[in-house]
Amino acid sequence: MPGKVSPDDLLDHVFGRTGTAADDETVLQGPADGEDAAGIAIPGCDETLVVSSDPISLAASQVGTLAVRVACNDVAASGADPRWLTAVIMLPDEDAPLETITHDLDAAARDVGASIVGGHSEYVDQLERPLLSLTAMGMAESFVPTHGAEPGDSVVLTKAAGLEGTAILASDFGDDLDVDDTICERAAEFVDEISIVDDGRAIREYATAMHDPTEGGVAAGALEIARASDVRLEIARDAVPIREETQQLCEAAAVDPLRIFGSGALLATVPSEAVDDCLESLAEAGLEGAEIGTVGEGAFELVLDGESITEPIEDDLYPLWEAADAEA
Repeated sequence: MPGKVSPDDLLDHVFGRTGTAADDETVLQGPADGEDAAGIAIPGCDETLVVSSDPISLAASQVGTLAVRVACNDVAASGADPRWLTAVIMLPDEDAPLETITHDLDAAARDVGASIVGGHSEYVDQLERPLLSLTAMGMAESFVPTHGAEPGDSVVLTKAAGLEGTAILASDFGDDLDVDDTICERAAEFVDEISIVDDGRAIREYATAMHDPTEGGVAAGALEIARASDVRLEIARDAVPIREETQQLCEAAAVDPLRIFGSGALLATVPSEAVDDCLESLAEAGLEGAEIGTVGEGAFELVLDGESITEPIEDDLYPLWEAADAEA
């Protein structure tokens, strides 16, 4: 099945096989369940180097732009401004749009203020579409982990749920859904809001934990915070901002807006007394934000409108892609 490797498999086969990381005092945050990035102490420096790698293969258009934004989001979700990037570009053949990809990489990197400092490129005839993998790096005054949520915190979401998933529904399935063309046109533009660099910059000083809700959307992201922090997150669906375009496309496709790709929003836990300041900081940055839930004590779980969730959440868009491939 497509999607993330399960937490159990990561625990059994990945997290314990990290070379000398366990004995390296400079590794402040290594590979761990739900963590967006690594944190590395640089001798003689008061700041923390934040590093994250992310591949992108599903997007056919704007793959260079999306690759930069997705990689930089994980750095931003850990409290840093992205500053350096390396780019691995794997192409199916010489007809692949290398010029367009590198043009988009350059423009997107300039947009977030990052330098592309290296990478690798080659042709791989087993591929059907370009595959990019970027590593983003930046410096943080204070590293913000996924596992920092504390009982008594509030849960804050920036922008709205399902932004990336909404853009995908419009671009990949819009022609087959009973949705007005103007809705699809507006939804397709959500891809321009995928970056959370500004979101992270606005709220990192208030956050005990931050997380980038990608695959599986807001629900999966909240569950990952709960599992990493070993706390109970309770979220009220009615409190989660959902745009009209998202609502209409999700209803037409029979998918849950809280369980589709959520890039473009940032989940954070914030001490309850700091919520108003956090939301005000977002507003001053021209960004939407909402308090959507609370953090409580107890064994980890996500409680969504009274439903207890502890098992990994599969993104609702994968069955749509599988059905489309079966019909092709």
